[in-house]
Amino acid sequence: MDMGLKGKHALVCASSRGLGLGCARALAAEGVDLIMNARGAEALEASASAIRDEFGVDVVTVAQDVSTPEGQAALIKAAQGVDILVNNAGGPPPGMWTDWDRDDFIAALDANMLTPITLIKALVPAMMDRGWGRVVNITSQSVKAPIAVLGLSNSARAGLTGYVAGTSRQVAGSGVTINNLLPGIHATDRAVSLDTAVSSQQGISMDEAKANRCASIPAGRYGTAEEFGATCAFLCSQHAGFIVGQNVLLDGGGVNSTM
Repeated sequence: MDMGLKGKHALVCASSRGLGLGCARALAAEGVDLIMNARGAEALEASASAIRDEFGVDVVTVAQDVSTPEGQAALIKAAQGVDILVNNAGGPPPGMWTDWDRDDFIAALDANMLTPITLIKALVPAMMDRGWGRVVNITSQSVKAPIAVLGLSNSARAGLTGYVAGTSRQVAGSGVTINNLLPGIHATDRAVSLDTAVSSQQGISMDEAKANRCASIPAGRYGTAEEFGATCAFLCSQHAGFIVGQNVLLDGGGVNSTM
């Protein structure tokens, strides 16, 4: 299927590894030139170089923390004129409701709600002027089914979801779509972090922690960055222009819900 993306330009945040890298690679495979972002310059340059070599697209790197005002300013400057924005940032640490204070919530909101809103506000108006654009926000399955130990993530990402629900309907008439991708557990560093926490709390091995989690997923396994990226590329494609303000679960059936 021709996605109709060749020659487009995309900003993909937090894309040196994991789900962000999966999205960057999938877009590059469709001929999209990239602006890739991450905090660590070394890993970012390595991932960007591999994409240039494999797909022959232009890749600009911006090594900045996107959750800071300085990082946002640098990204917005580099991303002027992009057709596609993929918002992504690492999730807050797990814990219990008694662990978190106001500063913890502010940090979570800054990274997982206010940062994507800032980038949307900065980059979507030009997409509207050109009559075409795509925004994909990587959130979490916890938006649909809250996970107790991820209360910071539940809160911040739910806030972004509410913002997108209204904003997406206001910009759709200008040819710009905004949608959310809700990952369940994928084979990334985030899964390793969560399994490590379970292993420590329950006194079991990492293999046992992973096996127990896989047993709770109808698909019986963790997702891959490649299949996640392919879904992102489709939402960015010419075929997805009628998909507006949706929350697309990629969780192997983990969330048990009719709608």
